Amino acid sequence: MAVSETRVLPPEFIEAAGKTYLGDLSTAVGQYKGADLSKVYGPQFVAGQDPLQQEAIKKLQAGIGSYQPYIQAAEAATGPDAYKSYMSPYQQDVIDATLQEFDIQAQKGIPGIAQNAIQAGAFGGARQGVAEAEFGAASNRNRAALQAQLLSQGFGQANQLAAQQFGQQMNLAGQVPALQGADIGALSTMGGALQQQRQAELAAQQQLNIQNLNQPLTAAQQYGQGVTSLIAGYPGKNIQEVTPSPSGLSSLLGAGSTLAGIYGALK
Repeated sequence: MAVSETRVLPPEFIEAAGKTYLGDLSTAVGQYKGADLSKVYGPQFVAGQDPLQQEAIKKLQAGIGSYQPYIQAAEAATGPDAYKSYMSPYQQDVIDATLQEFDIQAQKGIPGIAQNAIQAGAFGGARQGVAEAEFGAASNRNRAALQAQLLSQGFGQANQLAAQQFGQQMNLAGQVPALQGADIGALSTMGGALQQQRQAELAAQQQLNIQNLNQPLTAAQQYGQGVTSLIAGYPGKNIQEVTPSPSGLSSLLGAGSTLAGIYGALK
């Protein structure tokens, strides 16, 4: 008895396209599995420090403790003996010249005492001696006061200069790190911008490498989507296959064999 079987097959061109897709997909997957991923992932795609950033770090390291010299100079301007470094080198010369002029002017007053004594009729007497002694004592007091005044002025000026030096050095101790910090900040900002630009370039290159790596697989997948659309858009072809029944000769031979078997059993 013949057997009939019906199968639905896609058109031949779609079947050929499907076989091509499977071949391409297998090849793409094989290439992807054997790919060297270090070419798309690795430290080479991480932007390093820009030279400006490295310069900023060097300045930062070199600037640590840069205020110390100014602090030390400020310390030298303090203490009970600090004024000595700021005394005028001409201080003693000024004092000596001033006192010498004072002595000259004081000597000019002695003849006046004698003249007064002559006019009073007491020249050479005790009154003249007392007057000259009082004049000398007053002159000495004035001389000492003048010298003390000159010394005090020199001391005050030296102290003022020492205080100015202290203030200037302390100001520098604060200004120098601030100026260095401004330089470091500018270098860091510019270096950071350049580093970001370089990182963007490396990221773009990495993305291109990834796309190149995935390109065969992506192309195969896109091709497969197209084949799938074709299969969905074209109706299948019905093919009916019939398995033929036995021929007349085969039937007779089969029947003869059966009868011969039966006869032999009966006998």
